[in-house]
Amino acid sequence: MTGAKTNERPGTRAKASHVRVSAYKAREVLNEIRNLPVADAADYLDLCERGVADVISKVLDSAVSNAEHNDLQDADELFVSACYADEGPTMKRWRPRARGRATRIRKRTCHITVIVSRMDDDALELRRAKLDRRASGSAPKADRAARVAKSKGDEAPAETSADEEAVASADAGEEE
Repeated sequence: MTGAKTNERPGTRAKASHVRVSAYKAREVLNEIRNLPVADAADYLDLCERGVADVISKVLDSAVSNAEHNDLQDADELFVSACYADEGPTMKRWRPRARGRATRIRKRTCHITVIVSRMDDDALELRRAKLDRRASGSAPKADRAARVAKSKGDEAPAETSADEEAVASADAGEEE
């Protein structure tokens, strides 16, 4: 059996219709933000150099606003559960060519939909723990050193005291 139909997906949605960009170009950006927390998706869209990222950012902001005001959800607990771009009507124009001929120009449009949902409790706990570690100021180098030592099978590196550092620097000074 196939997954849920487009209009049956749970979550809060926002849609932009008749956006003057091809669905292919919009899908490339939407694929990058799918399943990301809203804050991370917004950061990605701010840094994205594609023009359609501005439109998608507005749709994402609208979906978050809908979730906050209509469903009384907290914006920090939301993630992009689904996002897609459907093809809209194509405007057909003509360009004159040599020898009395004409070439068709197709100006494509699309409909962009973004659906946000609340993260499950396990994902929320992991995200909060990660943010707490960043806020507490634990040294990333020390964390990385401990992970590397653990992966090599060694014990975690011992903390060096001020006395040991003084002895090490004195030994280094005598050698020179």
